[in-house]
Amino acid sequence: MIELSDMIRELREQLTSALTGGDGQLVRFEVGPVEVEATVAVTREAGADAKVKLWVVDAGANGKYSNAQTQRIKVTLTPQTIPADGTPARPVLIAGGEVDGER
Repeated sequence: MIELSDMIRELREQLTSALTGGDGQLVRFEVGPVEVEATVAVTREAGADAKVKLWVVDAGANGKYSNAQTQRIKVTLTPQTIPADGTPARPVLIAGGEVDGER
């Protein structure tokens, strides 16, 4: 099992790879909202500093988690890039620099 946060971290890395891989290409894609849907097992650790964890569950593995609650969740993420010069965040473009008239 992987934690939901690890899945989102991997998604971020894949989008970053697509962004840099499109550098210098004439065709660009603006990334809109990204919807991630997963079945998660909700568990609680024992002890004084108990935490609730969300684990992504494989579709065929629901029977393995009879001690945990499983929930279907949908998360909508809107990717943005943070310019190094401190200007406001902008939508992600899967490519290099902007061309005239591009949004």
